[in-house]
Amino acid sequence: MTDSHLNRRTLLRYGAYGAGAAALAGTAASWDRLTGADIPGRDDGSLVVATLGPAYGPEAIRTLTEGFKKVHPDIKLRINAVQAVDWSDFFAKILTQIAAGTAPDLVYVATEGVQLFAQRLGIPLDDWVKRDAEELREYFADVHPSLVESMMYEGSLYQLPVEFNAADMYFNTQVLERAGAGFPSADWTRDDFTALLRDMKKSSGSQFTPYFWTNRLWGGVVPWLFANDTNLLTESKAPGGAWLWDSFYPADRRQGRGGGFRWTTPQATDARVEEAYDYLASLIQEGLCTRPEGGNGQNLIGVFSTGRVGVTPAGGFWAGGLHLAGMKPDGFDVQYFPRWRTQRMQYGAAGYALLRTSKKQDEAWEFIKFAARRDTLMRLFSTNQTTPARRSMLTADRYGETGPDHWQVFYDTLDKFPDTGPIPAPPQVAEVEQVLLKHTGTALASRRSVAPALRRMQSDLEKAMERDV
Repeated sequence: MTDSHLNRRTLLRYGAYGAGAAALAGTAASWDRLTGADIPGRDDGSLVVATLGPAYGPEAIRTLTEGFKKVHPDIKLRINAVQAVDWSDFFAKILTQIAAGTAPDLVYVATEGVQLFAQRLGIPLDDWVKRDAEELREYFADVHPSLVESMMYEGSLYQLPVEFNAADMYFNTQVLERAGAGFPSADWTRDDFTALLRDMKKSSGSQFTPYFWTNRLWGGVVPWLFANDTNLLTESKAPGGAWLWDSFYPADRRQGRGGGFRWTTPQATDARVEEAYDYLASLIQEGLCTRPEGGNGQNLIGVFSTGRVGVTPAGGFWAGGLHLAGMKPDGFDVQYFPRWRTQRMQYGAAGYALLRTSKKQDEAWEFIKFAARRDTLMRLFSTNQTTPARRSMLTADRYGETGPDHWQVFYDTLDKFPDTGPIPAPPQVAEVEQVLLKHTGTALASRRSVAPALRRMQSDLEKAMERDV
């Protein structure tokens, strides 16, 4: 979700959860003490939806409140756009509200928080989905099953995805032309990618960086792990979920689906993880990219739009972001992430989680359905500030003004690569991400630093995953 200036993934600031996420984990563990903290007199009877403030500007709030009122004039709605710098800060403030007895009914939650909310704070939507199956049939037919599965936890569904962003590869077309390079084919490889960076470097000045990427969970090192057929944590599927798959998806689209993703045993010292880090370290050593750091995504938009960066991983949200930065529709383009051992790619998604403390659960469910409607999302995502979860919304008309030419890549990352999956985000995601960011920075100081840094990462990940959130 974004307003006209910032996108949901930008708001992660290409960085870590930080102290706020640690607070989230700690406060969530105290859930039983928080649920009885309701303070009389603070409830005006509204259904309260909490969103990340910078992502929901006045126009977005108006779109949701006015649209919902037309459909449900009997339900009073209040959207609280919580002002926060990133998801960690947002979650921490939500937990402060819970502790004060002013908990919202619904919270907008990205992949990074899905399992934590499901485990400690949320309530499954299963019974409502079964009850309203006929009404929801059109929705599920329009949404890729992987997105739905990413919102499941141990067999139950906790959110209806409304948006996602996969880590595809963006190119500045002026830089491509300067390097005498053609647009990469859909099945391009890691070696093709390396060769392209070398051509870009040869044809550009000293202030130019061929490849720029940021140290974070989404779009950082993880896409390279996926491409090399590995992951930070052992990935498997929870049992269950047949109640949903058999009801809404044909056999060929539900094959291999389960009750949600599980990320368990750390495997930072796996040979393929080390191979991916060594490859990135080699790019840094060769001057084809800089050592990754955290930072604000707005800065990246600036250096990319002015041609100081040639290639960077980003999602559909950049179509709107680059357009707002003044780039012409043909000034940039997008292609799938390059193939290595596989061409599996990663994404993050988001939707509304219903808190178990809510006294308006049926009304909250009506809002969840309304927020996932196509007409709602058409109005909400009019500036291409994200990738809609609904496949039918991705059309040539939608991207005609903003670009890029290969806009089909955004949803085809799921449709043509059905094993594409979510970033690894277990309930302990806050600590996992902190460990990843800390040791990734150290590992890429030099190629000799990779192995010892990954050993330390493994040890810290093991400790993090042993903790109960």
